[in-house]
Amino acid sequence: MVLPMGKTFLVTGCAGLIGSHLCERLLAAGDRVVGIDNFNDYYDVRQKQANAAVLRSLEGFTLIEADIRDAEGVNEVVAAHHPVAIAHLAALANVRYAVGRTPLYNQVNVTGTINVLEAARTLGCPHVVFASTSSVYGNTDRLPFVEDDPCDRPLSAYPATKRAGELLGHTYHHLHGMTFTGLRFFSVYGPRARPDMMPFMVTDRIARGEPIALFNAGQMKRDWTFVDDIAAGVEAALREPLGYELINLGRGEPVLMADFVKLLEDRIGRSAVIETPPAPASEPITTYANTDKARRLLGYQPQTSLAEGLDALWAWYQNRPDSTA
Repeated sequence: MVLPMGKTFLVTGCAGLIGSHLCERLLAAGDRVVGIDNFNDYYDVRQKQANAAVLRSLEGFTLIEADIRDAEGVNEVVAAHHPVAIAHLAALANVRYAVGRTPLYNQVNVTGTINVLEAARTLGCPHVVFASTSSVYGNTDRLPFVEDDPCDRPLSAYPATKRAGELLGHTYHHLHGMTFTGLRFFSVYGPRARPDMMPFMVTDRIARGEPIALFNAGQMKRDWTFVDDIAAGVEAALREPLGYELINLGRGEPVLMADFVKLLEDRIGRSAVIETPPAPASEPITTYANTDKARRLLGYQPQTSLAEGLDALWAWYQNRPDSTA
């Protein structure tokens, strides 16, 4: 059953990269959106505040500052607004930052997810869409990445906690009849990118003439996926409860990191100052999405080429609210 337009959706992590774009899509379709964000200082709060300001200006949007680790607070939001579905995007991300911070990642990504699932279960919201990550595949030899891979060898606490969220979703589906779709995002980039994400860092450091670390001399591949395509996939998953499913959302076109940097150099008009350390143990050599399942179940069809997406990223970077470029 496809959920119709004009309903209320809850989006956790609404002021982030994917969350803010998703909210805009839902509002443009005539839906009402309740957004939760805790505006933590993991990265510059000004960026999230700017994203939230855009959303606040749109009809049908309600912003609530809350932390998913606060079970009572999450319950209050769900009870007050009765969403038909929840897009649970709030999380601590970043594979490398997670090293040595397992307790914190557990609190946010596991306990926080349980709080969202419990609120959905007890307060009558039957459908949850969960933001997972391609990092759950680790260093699998199976290319492209297919959803039935065991995903049982995570390389850091971040993918380990995301895999835990996927498994918890199955528990709630099996025991409580909830529908749960876990979406494995592949290297999302675009306007509003987090400063800790590689596309922003490379853009920023090339623009400033600062050195960048290009692991393994750029001989690693990532499946870069533009944020608008990811948001379209999340919207489709929100509108189409499927029972229990895990689905890749990527572009299916891995790109060498060296080539990625060259594309950014061309746009910025400046050569990168490159350092070439070995890749840390937390980094897979390649990410590569098989998107057959997403196309079949969600009608997912990524539209934005890497060249077009990097044009949009560079344009946003030059005009972002806190820009000093």
